[in-house]
Amino acid sequence: MPLTFTLDPAVTPELRDGILDLWTDVSNAGGAVGFVPPVTREDIRPQLVTHFASMAEGRIRLLVGHDEEGRVAATAFLTLNTHHLMTHWLWLYTVMVHPRHQGKGYGRDLLAAAAEAARGIDGIEAIRLTCRGGLGLERFYASCGYKEVGRIPGAIRVAPGDDRDDVIMLLPLH
Repeated sequence: MPLTFTLDPAVTPELRDGILDLWTDVSNAGGAVGFVPPVTREDIRPQLVTHFASMAEGRIRLLVGHDEEGRVAATAFLTLNTHHLMTHWLWLYTVMVHPRHQGKGYGRDLLAAAAEAARGIDGIEAIRLTCRGGLGLERFYASCGYKEVGRIPGAIRVAPGDDRDDVIMLLPLH
């Protein structure tokens, strides 16, 4: 059954807790979403609060996918550029699908919904994201239409002696 996507949902305690659970579970399953396992909800909470503050300021838009049981199953944060020379594209951050839903095509659905949401934002012509090298993520994003446009070798230190490339991907929307 497909996910139901909502752009800019009301931030409720249920949504907050659902995102905390999702982010914790994705991180602990090895997902490249800003943390290295093991993490707890309390480790992630300050980052989510920062995202919520940016949402309240209108700098970030939240896209949430709920599963058939109404649980938060996927998210992506669409971050608008504040530099006046870069307002024609946005960043896609914290792209997550819950591990229990891996392999169902929900990642593709999430990226398609994010592209549709970005097309609905006045003046946006492209989506840019970065991903951690060494996990095959760049192949997944490429299969969804993104093109690798840059790579910074060893920019992400997962652990001492475990440096990964920061891969920059772009999706033109026209």
